[in-house]
Amino acid sequence: MSSTEDIVFKTKLLQLECHFTWALRKEDTDLTDLLNRLEDQINFDLGKKAGVARTYNSIGFVKYLLGSHDEALSHFQRSVELTKECHGEECDKLLVVPCGNLAWLYYNRKDYEECKSYLDQLKEIKEKYPPDSTSVPYPEVLGEKGWTFLKFSRKYYERSKECFRKALELEPDAGEYNAGYAIALYRTETEHTNPTDSPTIKQLRRAIEMNPDDDVLKVLLGLRLAVYKKYDEAESLVEKALENSPEHPHVIRYVGIFFRNQGSVDRAVALLKRALERVPNSSFIHHQLALSYKKKQINLHCAGSHHSKSAEIQRVRNQCIYHLEMAITLKPSFISAMSELALQYGQNQELSKAEEQFQATFQVATEKKDTYQLVLLYYAEFQEYGMRCESLAIKHYMQCLKMGPDKSEGRRSAKHLRRIAEKRISRNPKDAEAFGILGFIHKEKGEKRHAIECYEKALSYEDNAEYLSNLCDLRLSLQ
Repeated sequence: MSSTEDIVFKTKLLQLECHFTWALRKEDTDLTDLLNRLEDQINFDLGKKAGVARTYNSIGFVKYLLGSHDEALSHFQRSVELTKECHGEECDKLLVVPCGNLAWLYYNRKDYEECKSYLDQLKEIKEKYPPDSTSVPYPEVLGEKGWTFLKFSRKYYERSKECFRKALELEPDAGEYNAGYAIALYRTETEHTNPTDSPTIKQLRRAIEMNPDDDVLKVLLGLRLAVYKKYDEAESLVEKALENSPEHPHVIRYVGIFFRNQGSVDRAVALLKRALERVPNSSFIHHQLALSYKKKQINLHCAGSHHSKSAEIQRVRNQCIYHLEMAITLKPSFISAMSELALQYGQNQELSKAEEQFQATFQVATEKKDTYQLVLLYYAEFQEYGMRCESLAIKHYMQCLKMGPDKSEGRRSAKHLRRIAEKRISRNPKDAEAFGILGFIHKEKGEKRHAIECYEKALSYEDNAEYLSNLCDLRLSLQ
C-alpha cells in the first residue's frame, strides 16, 4: 500500500465511532479485572441478548489491548451476529460500532481488503440513515459509548454521563439510555442537602418508571435515599429488589452494601458471600466483604469486649485481610483495597508488611494518577495509630488536606488534625505547633481571618518562619 492510500484509510478510520477512536487508555483500567467483569456479564446474561452483543464488542477490544487479535476478531464478529439476531432488519445503526472495530482490526492486521469492505458497509449505513448532525452520532452509538465508558474506568464516568445525556436529547423515552444516565449520575453526583434537589434520585425514579423490572436501579435508589435518611422507602425498595432477583449478583451485592450501611453486618456478609458464589472472580465483592468484616471488627471493639472476644476480633480481621488480598490479586491496581490492606496489616501489628504495602500503593497511585489523596489519609492514620508517630501523621494529614479540602479525604484529614491540635492545647495552652496546625486547617479551607488569628497566637508563643510567611500572605490577600 502506498503512503497516500494509507493516509486515505487512516483518515476514514479516524472518523469512525468505535472503541478504537474513543481514547480508551489501558493505563486507566485494570484489563484483567475488566475482562472478568465483562465475562461475568455474559455468563449471567446481564442485560439480555442485546446487552450481551454490546459486551462482546467490549471484550473484543480488551482482547485486542491484551494482544490477542484472533480472539478480538471472533468477539467482534460474535457481536455483529448477536446484533443481527436481536434486531433483524432494524440493526444497521447498532452495527456502526462493531463494524468500526472490525475495520480498525483488519487495518492493524494489514488486511486492507476486509478493512475496506467494513468501511463500505459503514458508508452505506450513513447514506441510508443520514445523521441529524455531523457532530452528534446516532443515539444507538451514543448509548453504546456511554455503557463502554461506564464499564471501562471510573475516570470516564463524566464522559459516560455526557453520552447518555446526548442520547436522551434524541430519544427522551428510551429505557436503556434513562437507565445508563441514572447509573452514571449515581456514580458521579456529590451529596445534596435534601433528596428533592438530587438529580440522581430524580433520574433513578424516571429510569425505574421506564424499566420497572430493573431491580439494580431499585437498589441504587434505595442506597441513595438512605443517604438522606429516607429509610422506610429505601428498605422497601431494597427488599422488593431482593425478592424479585434473589440470584442476580449485582442486586445481591448492592443489597449487601445497603444492609451493612444500616448496621446489619451479618446479613450483609451472608448476602455478599452468596453473590461471591455466583461471581468468584469479582474484586468488587471481595472488597465489599472485607469492608463488612472491618465494620464487624469496629462493632466488636465498640461493644467493649476487647479481651473476652479477642479471638473473635482476630478471626474477623483475618477474614478482612483475606478478602482484601483476594481483591488485589484479582485487580492488582485496586488502590482503595491496597490502602485498606496496608492499614489492616498495621492493625495486625505486621508493621513492616504494612509499610511495604503502603509504598507499593503510593507507587500505583502515582503511576495511575488516581486516588493518591486516599492513600495519604490511610498512611497518616497508620503513622498515628500503628507507628505512634504523631509528627509523620500530621505531615501526611496536611498533605492530604492540601490536595482537596472539600473532598471527603480532605475533610477527614482536617478532623484528625483538629483533634490532635485540640488535644495538645488541652495539655499545653501555649503549644505553638498546635495553633499552627489550626491555622493551616483554616487557611486550606479558605477561612482566612480564623487562620490569621491562629497564626498570630502560634507566633506569640514561638518564632517560626513558616507561620510568619503564611500570616503575611493571608494579610496581603485581605488588602
